[in-house]
Amino acid sequence: MQRFTIPRDLYFGEDALSHLKTIKGSKAMIVIGSERLVKDGTAPRAVEYLKEAGIESELFVGVENDPSVATVLKGVEAMNKFQPDTIIGIGGGSPIDAAKAMWIFYEHPTFTFEEAAKPFNLPELRNKAKFIAIPTTSGTATEVTSFAVITDNETNIKYPIADYNITPDVAIVDTNLVQTMPKGLVANTGMDALTHALEAYVSKVRNPFTDALAMKSIEMIAETLVKSYNGEDQARKDMHIAQNLAGMSFSNAILGIVHSMAHKTGKVLDIAHGLANAIYLSYAIEFNAKVAGAQYANAAKNIGLSGTTEAELVESLVKLVKDLRTQMNMPHSLKEFGVEEEFFLANLDEIARTSVADPCTGTNPRDISVEEMKELFKAVYYGEKVNF
Repeated sequence: MQRFTIPRDLYFGEDALSHLKTIKGSKAMIVIGSERLVKDGTAPRAVEYLKEAGIESELFVGVENDPSVATVLKGVEAMNKFQPDTIIGIGGGSPIDAAKAMWIFYEHPTFTFEEAAKPFNLPELRNKAKFIAIPTTSGTATEVTSFAVITDNETNIKYPIADYNITPDVAIVDTNLVQTMPKGLVANTGMDALTHALEAYVSKVRNPFTDALAMKSIEMIAETLVKSYNGEDQARKDMHIAQNLAGMSFSNAILGIVHSMAHKTGKVLDIAHGLANAIYLSYAIEFNAKVAGAQYANAAKNIGLSGTTEAELVESLVKLVKDLRTQMNMPHSLKEFGVEEEFFLANLDEIARTSVADPCTGTNPRDISVEEMKELFKAVYYGEKVNF
């Protein structure tokens, strides 16, 4: 038996943020990253909408990229003082992930990060608060997923939390909130979304529900990502919906080795998550095609790529990924990105080993050994075709 879980309610489109005027409750803690959302008016508007609903609110500001255990505990302390019955995460993946973790420890103060990192091991939530997520970037889709990642900066241990309990109760996907994203962020988050959709589409645990969402997302991203990068308003709005569809798909179908590799190289190679996915994706398609060629070919056919045979269609899909990188001024290899060869080779054994051990590797369509992962990383570094 399989399970499919998404937020109970999803409000989307222009000015969807105004849904906050209608929610029930008495106190809301709003968790954000930097002061940017205060300065651009997003957080103040949320506060005003909540006031219209008769809800007192408090801001927690200062969630960093790759949110830390220390920041989460600071947020829990603030929640314990304020006692909210609603927790609202606004921003990119980091503040929403942090808010999810704060929610866990606000409700269960004796629980530990080690326990939380065990898959599907969380105690029941919603005893003290409900959770609303509002994304301001178009990529992570954490507003509809059952995942969060928190880092202990003292030990350098990452705690990946995976449990349907932390799927938000409500997702608000306001397409007006992404109009000012810088081009680099559009590229990185957009390629992250495409990776989510393609990895879900070939996952070992894919199903008809996840396939439908992933395929629609792939279609929309192929059509609108470069237009969004070039600043077209409607394309920005369409991408915000497309990344959400991908999120609902991968939250249930999980991911694959592109994310395994990105998770384990982000800090070591100092590469942004979305950019790492963008580089790794084409090489992973070539590697996985031996067992997932039919699915990749079907995706290529559905978005109108050229080819009459499975091999030709897969090659067209690989070319699409490469063309997207070119059109958005993204590097095609780790060497082109600027990783020094000596440093790469010195770290190769470790990043290959940890990538294979990453939870996302388990749902990749093709099994991979540490030696194969090393060869795959070499292909990614030098920009070589994967033919093994």
